[in-house]
Order: sequence, then structure tokens, then C-alpha cells
Amino acid sequence: MIKNFFHLLRIARVLVKYSLDDMIGELSFFRPYVFLFRFIPGSRKAKRDLPRGERLCLALEELGPVFIKFGQVLSTRPDLLPMDIASSLTRLQDRVPPFPGDEAKSIIEEAFGDSLDQHFSQFDREPAASASVAQVHYAQLLDGTDVVVKVLRPGIEEIVEKDLRLLHALAELVERYWSEGKRLKPIEVVEDYHRTIHDEFDLKREAANASQLKINFEDSDLIYVPAIYWEHTHQNVMVMERIYGISIRDVETIKASGIDMCKLAHDGVEIFFTQAFQHGFFHADMHPGNIFVAPDGQYRAVDFGIMGTLSTSDKRYLAENLLAFFNRDYHRVADAHIRAGWVPPETNVEDFEGAIRTVCEPIFARPISEISFGSFLIDLFRVARRYQMPVQPQLVLLQKTLLNIEGLGRQLYPDLDLWDTAKPFLEKWMNEQIGPRAALKTLKRELPNLYTLAPELPAITHQLLYRVKNNEMIFETRDQEIALLRTQLKKQQTRTIQLIFGLGLLMMSILLLPDHQDMKTMPILGWVLGGTGASLLLMGALGFSEPGHRE
Repeated sequence: MIKNFFHLLRIARVLVKYSLDDMIGELSFFRPYVFLFRFIPGSRKAKRDLPRGERLCLALEELGPVFIKFGQVLSTRPDLLPMDIASSLTRLQDRVPPFPGDEAKSIIEEAFGDSLDQHFSQFDREPAASASVAQVHYAQLLDGTDVVVKVLRPGIEEIVEKDLRLLHALAELVERYWSEGKRLKPIEVVEDYHRTIHDEFDLKREAANASQLKINFEDSDLIYVPAIYWEHTHQNVMVMERIYGISIRDVETIKASGIDMCKLAHDGVEIFFTQAFQHGFFHADMHPGNIFVAPDGQYRAVDFGIMGTLSTSDKRYLAENLLAFFNRDYHRVADAHIRAGWVPPETNVEDFEGAIRTVCEPIFARPISEISFGSFLIDLFRVARRYQMPVQPQLVLLQKTLLNIEGLGRQLYPDLDLWDTAKPFLEKWMNEQIGPRAALKTLKRELPNLYTLAPELPAITHQLLYRVKNNEMIFETRDQEIALLRTQLKKQQTRTIQLIFGLGLLMMSILLLPDHQDMKTMPILGWVLGGTGASLLLMGALGFSEPGHRE
């Protein structure tokens, strides 16, 4: 407790130093004592002329590596923070002094179990870059291959755990004593940070992320992902192919290289949408420090510690919302939220539609090239949160990444029309997800499960009909929660019946096939039964209990 007190005192001193003492005054518990912080040694105010977001970044950098990383995580929550602070935090970079190269050498040798010269013909002890969790060194493998060696900071886990306890204590104070504390959910944010930073402690996890991303783009020329050398990779040491290129920050050098800036910007957008909608697995830390450009204009990425994933329902939800947004079909936006389960099913669609229209209409007063997808999603999620939409971590990561991509793209090519690239991509993706081809693909994927279920269908049918006959499926209750369970059970019954009858009709259609199995001469009745059966099986497998609705 005493240690926490002195840590809190240090935080207060740094906040006062950067003229952020109003943040302390927001907490009712500290308000009567704010004036005392001005007398803390070393708390002379500085940088008063800078915007508060920049002053906050400077304060976090002075507080140390864990607070820098926390600021970076906070930048992924623009749905909770004022826009000026969220925007400044996205530019927060790790400026952490490196630890000695000899210490890095000892860590690597301990991980390898032998000396460096058994793995590398050359190793630069001077770090090439240093961040809050790890630093990197350039090296050469014995066969002459140039590589990058990433090494976790010694003792970083103990440092993080200590500061996490302090952050959790601060979050509890903010939630209890600040009027906005409940809305900002500080404890939830700290717990999210806890998960994120602990994932970065395992470099084998980052290596696996890089390998998956490389596989996803192995047939594409849009982006190059460096190879991982698994025989040299451990939990605290990762060896990766060294890539060469121009930092995406150096726009003038890129232009001087003769690279088509318009194409480069559009390629960046295509890479993002390909990751998000085709693969459902995307690089969620695509700030300028992690992106390079090859002489031929190909993107090259590094640092795969933070990755996002999207389920099929997430992707469909986002695609429907973005397409409906640009078609100004706000009813469809509201309906997509409800069908995806992001807001309660009892939400009044008309009220929700009106709230969305209030957010979206002012956006169309600007030229389309100035419309921000990321800002649109932030505003949309803010509206949805008023209708009890829970935080969706994967969507928060996505909106943060989209903001980065937009900012980067318009830095490269100010006239970037994001919609010009995104709309055809989304329309093509939606066409692949809805229609006969998508239905056949889903049926093919679900058939093994149906074959497994088939032997159990007679017993399930008998049990279901017996319970219906004896009124065992009827519940009389006033409790709303049990009423919801009853609805879900009814949907499950419908789904089971669809599977049963669908499989039965499909089997009947197979029996109607001629002996020579020529599909072209199959009786018309067989086609009808087969098509109906396949449709019922598909509806049951996907969970469609009513036309146009999904569980």
C-alpha cells in the first residue's frame, strides 16, 4: 500500500509537470488536495502551449515503458476517449533506452543452450531498435542470411506486473470517484491491456502470427512478410528474416524513387480489406514504424505481436454496415446490428435507425474523399453503446487499424478515395457470401457433420415428438430470462426439424437417381426433392429459423 502511495505521488507529479493536473481534479477524491500537488518537488509545469493529447504522450513517456504501452492500447479505444486525445495517442511511439548488448547476448545464449557463434556468423551487439517490451539486433546466420534477432527485455514481466497492479488501483479510483468513470470502463480497459501485453511476452506467438500472415499472402504481390527461422526461435528470442526498404514515414524518399503514390495508397487499403474480410486475420499494429516499401512499391511489414481476428458473422456485419452506410440505408444498418446480436433483440429499430441517421447524415455533407471509415465506425459504436452494445475487442482493434490505414493512405496520396477501392471489394465479398455458390460451399463444409448426426436422428426425432406430445416443451413462467431460453429452444427445435426433413428429402432424391447415376437424366421430382432437402439442410446448419433471420 505504501509503495502504491509513492507510485501514485510520482504519477501525480508528472501529470502536474505537463499541466495535466485538471485530470487529477476530475477525481472527486483528490479534488480538495489538487493545490498541494503544485508544491511537490519537480512538479514545475511545462509545455503548456502544447495540446493536451501531446502533453499526455510526453507524460506517459516519462512514466516509463509500461505506461507507453498502455497509452498505445488506449489509442485503440477512441470509442471511449475524446477524439483529440485518442488521435495523439495513436502517434505514441516507444522511445525506450536499450539494455546492453552483452546482456542481450547472454539471454540469447541461455535460450539457445550454446554460444552465439554456433548460430550466427555475425551479431551486432549494438541494438538496431528498442521498444518497451523487446529490442532487436541485426545478425547473419551461418549460411550468410541477414536476419533480425528480437529479444525480450530482462525482468520485463516483473516490471509489468508491478505497474499493472498500480494501473488496476488507478482504474478502481477513476471508476469510483470520477463522474465519467462508469462510462469509460477503466477496469475493463486495464484488463484488456493485461491480456494484450502478456501476449507480447511470448515471441513464439508472434512468430506464429507472422507465419500465418505469410501463408495468407503467399500468392500475392501486394505485401511481403518476412520468414521465421523456427530452429532459432524461443519464447524470449525470435529470429526473423531481415527485410530492406524505405520507411513509410519517409514520403519524400518514396516519391523520389519513382513509386506511384496513388497505387501505393490504394494497395494499402486493399491489403487491409483482404486481411479483414478474406482472411479474418489482420495486422492490428500497422503504425508507420512497422511498414516499409520496397523499390518496386511492394509493402513489407514487421512486428506481429498484436493481431486481430474476425468471425464470419463479424465480417458480414461490417460489410453490411459499410455498404448500407454509403447507400444511406440506415434501416439496414440498424437491422444489421440487431441480427448480428450486437444490440438487444427488443431494441426499437426505428429509434435506433433515427440515432444512426443523426450520426451519419452530417458525414455526407463532406466530399467522399474526406469521409473517414474509421471515424464512422467509432461514431456508430458510440451510438450502439447507448443501446447496450457490449464492447467487441475484435471490432475495436479493427477500427483502430482502419484509422491507421486511412491516415497513412492519405499521407501518401491526399486525394485517396477509400470508397473507390473498398466498395467493389465489399460487394464482391458479399456476393461470394450470399447466393448459390456460397450455399454449396457451406453445404460441402457441413456435410461431414450431417453424416455424423444422421445415425442419431431417429432417436432425436422420437425424443422430440414424445416431449411435444406430453407437453414437456411448454414452460409457464413470468421470468424474462426463461422466456428468452424458451425462444432459443423453439429455434433449436425448428433447426432440428429442418435437419431431419432436409436429410430425408435428400436421401429420397438420391433413391430416385437412375442406376447409371447420370445427373442429366435425373427425374424432375428428384431435383425438386434434392433442392428442397439441400435448402433445409443449409438452413438448419446455418441456424436460419425464419426466412431472412439467423440465430
